[in-house]
Amino acid sequence: MRIALVTPAGAGSRAGNRHTALRWAAMLRAAGHRVTVGTVWRPQDPAHLMLALHARRSHASIKAFAQAHPGRPLVLALTGTDVYRDIRNSREAQESLQLADRFITLQRLAAREMAPVLRRKVTVVVQSSSTQRRHRPVARGFRATVIGHLREEKDSLRSLAALQLLPERAGFQLIQLGEALDAALARQAKAAMRRDARYRWLGSVPHATALRWLASSHVLVVSSRMEGGANVVSEALRIGVPVLASRIPGNVGLLGAGYPGYYPTGDEAALAALLTRAQADPGFYRRLLHWMRKLRPMVAPRNEAAALRAAISFPGRAAA
Repeated sequence: MRIALVTPAGAGSRAGNRHTALRWAAMLRAAGHRVTVGTVWRPQDPAHLMLALHARRSHASIKAFAQAHPGRPLVLALTGTDVYRDIRNSREAQESLQLADRFITLQRLAAREMAPVLRRKVTVVVQSSSTQRRHRPVARGFRATVIGHLREEKDSLRSLAALQLLPERAGFQLIQLGEALDAALARQAKAAMRRDARYRWLGSVPHATALRWLASSHVLVVSSRMEGGANVVSEALRIGVPVLASRIPGNVGLLGAGYPGYYPTGDEAALAALLTRAQADPGFYRRLLHWMRKLRPMVAPRNEAAALRAAISFPGRAAA
């Protein structure tokens, strides 16, 4: 089957959506499909099925495919901004929902944000990681890492605010990775490095480099205000790095309601207390490690590939 995979993140982008698109393309090709990856779809491009990421930003391609091929399957993968913002207030996103035959969400709680009549179209595809790296935190001090582009939805500098509440003698180190998509946040990060040697913002780095930093960290901090299901959480699960996460549906949908490493979104004092506990309470840290090991099978590549194949399967429906 010819599959047109559309993502708003172009070639060379280090955005999460681009990584997801390329990983899914590889999985579908391994299953025998012919897959093209692009930022737009044109009617002259041959395709039996469209798999589009992002309801609002891929709307033009979704609409063009639905008009050109009204009988062919259209699968829409919903991002965090789709689920927790755009489907409520974007006419384009709402129209994409109506045009799609099936939705992919990256964690099980996302369907709750949709109208009941649409929930039956949802297939959950938890993102996987194939990295062979294992958790080997640095021996000296306590390293926390934040991985994600600097932007408002990520609440990117919340960990920095928490760090500033911790005494310098505690031995904390905060590593931040990700391109600045907000100039004001970049200025704040640069200023913080000048005044606090415990903090380093390294900007955009290759994926392999980010994984090295992650594996060497005691914890990963995921401070987002909204997430569809962050791939970096899957990578932390695969490697075995405990996650300290904002209590939002996108994180809870992956880690579970009973996970002990949450803090209230936007609360740097609570995050600082959680960091202190992770460093100073061995029993608590072992609980976090145990939870990571328990969830690790969820992010196996074979499970993601099987769920993805199910999401594009339409038995009895011609895709020609």
